[in-house]
Parts: sequence; structure tokens; C-alpha cells
Amino acid sequence: MAISSVKLRMLYIMKILLQKTDESHPMSAADIKKALGKYDMSVDRKTVYSDVETLNEFGMDILQAKGTNGGYYVGSREFELPELKLLVDAVQASKFISRKKSEELIKKLEGLASEYDARQLRRNVFIYNRPKTGNETIYYNVDQIHEAILENKQIQYKYAEWTVQKKLKPKKNGVFYIVSPWSLTWDDANYYLIAYDEEADCIKHYRVDKMQQTCVTDKERLGKERFQNFDLAEFAKKTFSMYGGHDEEVTLVCDNSIIGVILDRFGREISIVPVDEEHFRVRILATVSPQFFGWLTGIGDKMRITSPEHVKKAYREYLIHIVEEYNL
Repeated sequence: MAISSVKLRMLYIMKILLQKTDESHPMSAADIKKALGKYDMSVDRKTVYSDVETLNEFGMDILQAKGTNGGYYVGSREFELPELKLLVDAVQASKFISRKKSEELIKKLEGLASEYDARQLRRNVFIYNRPKTGNETIYYNVDQIHEAILENKQIQYKYAEWTVQKKLKPKKNGVFYIVSPWSLTWDDANYYLIAYDEEADCIKHYRVDKMQQTCVTDKERLGKERFQNFDLAEFAKKTFSMYGGHDEEVTLVCDNSIIGVILDRFGREISIVPVDEEHFRVRILATVSPQFFGWLTGIGDKMRITSPEHVKKAYREYLIHIVEEYNL
């Protein structure tokens, strides 16, 4: 057999073992020999043993099960099945990934498992009833943003909003936004760009799936000093659903029963001060906005704002306006 054929045979054995074996599905030397026949390769069992040993020396974790139904199988892989399930779940849950791209990504993830484990991944796929973006340009946007960050350049794009006709329409009559991109983050199953806006002289965030005609400019990025001590995790905690507003230190008095809600939202490092046997007080940094007030309303009477007074007043007016809409 020519040298090139020897190398090719070794690669096919690697492929067969990765695709068709796991601890529950070993392949004997005879099985591997038969599988190679599909690639028009003829080999004896002794050669299979030698090739498997070489692959083990190369670094593949090929184990051998003894007994009547024994054989070779891949022991450990780059990604274990629980890890692949986690990644598939993330793809399914991501609203910024379209249905088409979700299927493509999940198919690629399946290729990292044996064909038997891949079937388990496929059984757990339920993407059709989840809200998904229809904007395939998001992948181009992400690529442009990463390129701009790498090259230390600003980007320009048109920013869109949904109409009642379910179409994306550019905001501000289609004017181009020009910002300095510094980070990308994932919040509430959406992808966001975190950038410095020179005109407003502040840090802003934008939904990546609502960006259109994105391109890298030849202007260098600005706002580096704003990001010297920028904490993305803290930014996400205080910005409810990534809507804009003004930052405030807000003191809340909460029922003990919702301590989990507070810790899930603001982290276990936050200071909790007992008020009485049934309540505690907590001070948070929040971006005060209708979304923040909506979060408070969803929790109901188990939480109340105690300071500052102008935030209490704004929340009261928010609630009164909602009630008046129902003519109560």
C-alpha cells in the first residue's frame, strides 16, 4: 500500500471511531475492517490493531472493552455529551440566532459526538416554538464589530425599530450611527453592542440584530478612558432588559420570601440589612426606567422603594398612569 494510502487509512479509522463508537457501542477489529470497506480499503486485523495503537500514541483516548461484545471505542472527547447538551440549549434559547442558523449550528455540534449521542441531542431540539430573529445579517454585524475592536476602529450602521407591520424600519430617517465599539454581551437572550457615543459622551448599548448596513470606518475608536474600569457584569445588573435610563442608588425594603429574587438579580455579594423578622433592606444601583418599574410591579407588594424620594414619586406616577389607562 502506498504511503499516502496508509495515512488515509489512519484518518478513516479515526473518523470511524469518532462517529460510530462510545462506551456503549465499541467496535471490534473486524467491525472496523468492514467499515473501511465502505471507503474501498482492504486491511487485515493485525493492521487495525497497529493503527489503533498509533492513534492512541497520537493522543486519541481509545479504550478497549473486553468480552464477547468488546471492541474499541473513544473514551473522552473534546466535548462531553452534557457539555454539548448545554451548548445546544444555549443555541435554542438564543433569540438573536435565526432558526436556519440554529439548525446549522446544532448540526455541527452533533458532529462532535458519536452518532448515538447525536441522536440524543436531536431528540432534545425544540427550536420552532421559540421566538427567533429573522435577521441573518446579525452574523455579519458580529464579524464587523469584532474586526473594528481588533483594528481599534469605529463602526457605522443604521439602527432599526419594529413597526406594527412587523418590519424593521431605520430610526432617525435612516441616519447612520457612528460609535466606538468596546464589547459584546448577551442579555435576556439578545445580543448587545456596548459602545461609546462621542456625540452624547456616554456609554450606550444597541441590539445587534437591529443594526443594518454595518461597516468598519477608518476613524480610531474613542472613549478608552470610559472603559478603563468598566464592569460589564455590573452594567448588566443595573440595566433592566438593556433599556436606557439614568443611574440611581435605590433603597428597597423587601419581604424575606423574595431574597432569592434579589440574589439572582444582583449577586450574592450585595449587602443585606435586616429590618425586622419579616423584612430586609438592600441598596442597589439601578438604571431607573419603565423597565425597572415594570420589574418592581411584577414583584408586587413584597418590595417597596424607600429612597430616594424622587424615584418613589416617579414610580407612583408610573403606577397611577397605568391605573388611569383602565379607567379605574
